[in-house]
Amino acid sequence: MPALEEPLKKVLGPATAKVMAEHMDLHTVGDLLHHYPRRYAERGELTRLAELPLDEHVTVVAQVASARVLKFNGGRGQRLEVTITDGSGQLQLVFFGRGIHKPHKDLQPGTRAMFAGKASVFNRKMQLAHPAYQLLRADSSEEAADAVDSWAGALIPIYPATAKLESWKIAKAVDLVLPSAREAEDPLPESLREGRGLVPLTEALLKIHRPHTKADIADARARLKWDEAFVLQVALARRRFADTQLTAVARAPKPEGLLTAFDAKLPFTLTEGQRKVSREIFDDLATEHPMHRLLQGEVGSGKTMVALRAMLTVVDAGGQAAMLAPTEVLAQQHHRSVTEMMGELAEAGMLGGAEHSTKVVLLTGSMGAAARRQALLDLTTGEAGIVIGTHALIEDKVRFHDLGLVVVDEQHRFGVEQRDALRSKGEKPPHLLVMTATPIPRTVAMTVFGDLETSVLDQLPAGRSPIASHVVPAADKPHFLARAWERVREEVEGGHQAYVVCPRIGDDEDEKAGKKGDKGEKSAEDEAERRPPLAVLDVADELAHGPLRGLKVEVLHGRMQPADKDAVMRRFAAGETDVLVATTVIEVGVNVPNATAMVIMDADRFGVSQLHQLRGRVGRGSAPGLCLLVTEMPEASPARARLGAVAATLDGFELSRIDLEQRREGDVLGQAQSGVRSSLRMLAVIEDEEIIAEAREEATKVVTADPELTRLPGLRTALEALLDEEREQYLDKG
Repeated sequence: MPALEEPLKKVLGPATAKVMAEHMDLHTVGDLLHHYPRRYAERGELTRLAELPLDEHVTVVAQVASARVLKFNGGRGQRLEVTITDGSGQLQLVFFGRGIHKPHKDLQPGTRAMFAGKASVFNRKMQLAHPAYQLLRADSSEEAADAVDSWAGALIPIYPATAKLESWKIAKAVDLVLPSAREAEDPLPESLREGRGLVPLTEALLKIHRPHTKADIADARARLKWDEAFVLQVALARRRFADTQLTAVARAPKPEGLLTAFDAKLPFTLTEGQRKVSREIFDDLATEHPMHRLLQGEVGSGKTMVALRAMLTVVDAGGQAAMLAPTEVLAQQHHRSVTEMMGELAEAGMLGGAEHSTKVVLLTGSMGAAARRQALLDLTTGEAGIVIGTHALIEDKVRFHDLGLVVVDEQHRFGVEQRDALRSKGEKPPHLLVMTATPIPRTVAMTVFGDLETSVLDQLPAGRSPIASHVVPAADKPHFLARAWERVREEVEGGHQAYVVCPRIGDDEDEKAGKKGDKGEKSAEDEAERRPPLAVLDVADELAHGPLRGLKVEVLHGRMQPADKDAVMRRFAAGETDVLVATTVIEVGVNVPNATAMVIMDADRFGVSQLHQLRGRVGRGSAPGLCLLVTEMPEASPARARLGAVAATLDGFELSRIDLEQRREGDVLGQAQSGVRSSLRMLAVIEDEEIIAEAREEATKVVTADPELTRLPGLRTALEALLDEEREQYLDKG
């Protein structure tokens, strides 16, 4: 067995290997060698405490400023409070109960140490409760790391760690496997590596884990970024190459068909952006190679209209079109809006159906047996030109008469395999149009959607209203929250409606919420200090009996029966409900032009792109929208800065950049897309745009010259490892 494939339990022992497998997804020597330090502390240098992320496991190097033991519970309990400093800011450490004796002895004022724990806020101050620590002792001449023998150099690696395994323990484990780095297979072609002045892989691994100088780190990073970018781009280039070998049925637009009739009855003019993107799609559909196009556009930019016109073109050309939505709520919403937009054109075979018409059917997992049978029959016979559904469309028993186009909405909820499963339902591969309302910077499009051509809709249709966004600091200024409910009441009195969004549903989730994270092994004090996220059922009840008394308040969440969800949405869309209290089930696709206000509770618990998506549910009519982001986070926290950024701009592309920069992940689109998140450890998608673009070019050259990579065994091995991760991605059923 190659050294890098050796299981960690053989090298580190079963206990450490088990923690690494369960909590860090590290299983082999190679996995651990590619678990790179997050940053490096210089011996003698202190960590900037003001920049610590909240609710994350952090490792800091700091100096003890003071320590004191306090009694509570009438003297029966005691806790140790230690204040550490970086020279400018301070952070409090808290130890409880019998566990205070050793830290009280070790952590004397002036002592330097590494501390690891979860950063939280208590009494509006940052703290680490029960942190682990490793002393960095000093002798008379210089600081010596006698506790960690391998750290003889000036740079201390700080590893991404967990509560179960601190950074310094990971460093010791790395020491044990580092000799195996000499056997690492190099995935880069030698000519590429030498042409770009990159160090060999073995050298890069040694330098990233045990650098002697900052130049060592720079060399290693430059090399390892290229590995990640290049291997990923080769995977995408091979997918593109395979697609060029496929043939599809050309579906050229037909004059005087369904599309012409549909365009003639539109009550508005298409934007220039919609016309331009439609032309790109029509050109692709008219060729004998399958279209692979990503359509990205801001919330409300009219993507559904563009997709519908593409589907009508395919129906005109004798084919069928399928639209795949991530949730039942969204599938039903699309079905309603498509049939409403088409009117009599969607009534083929019915009294009053137009001369040019087709049938539009809905197919979801929760449909009754009779309705499902009829829908499946309409697809098999070709009676239905358009089908809209959830993942139920992928099932084996679904057969099409002649599937010509697949439209996937909100691509990041589906893995590549699910996309391919639906594509395989045609005699020849159908054309593919992928839509997303999550704005994607160019580099992410190249990285995550590198097998697709990209079209962007960046204009909003005429008549869309601006959305004002404000942060409501509930902890600092409780009267602001009271005013938020007054504003909701004012909107309703003005004839409009409002959403209230909460992170959780409620009832039996309380147990799960407490246990999530550190597997329920927090101290009682820890639990008491951590407020659970607000829940739909609780908030709806409080509002209906409190500040929104007298208004018609309903709830919507993912655990409701599909028929109940649909009934709630219908009542809200019809204006029978004043306020809808919901989870993020309303995040995409829900279209109620009369809804003008949204209050997002615990807004800091949502990501930047998700907040932007949610906000896009209001301001969809002629009246201006209002979005209020409620938070209890302190003013100086990174979470508040994030909310401030969302409130300050409606530009989704700008927000997606902020989102990526803050998360430091290679994927703004969530975990289920292509295994990309798990494969990008070093590459920063925003900063490394140039590397990604160059790697894409090099990868295309390599794959064109040698599609099977027969002359590059190291690259094949790296590719197999990446694709193993990709195959593990599953469909998120919403």
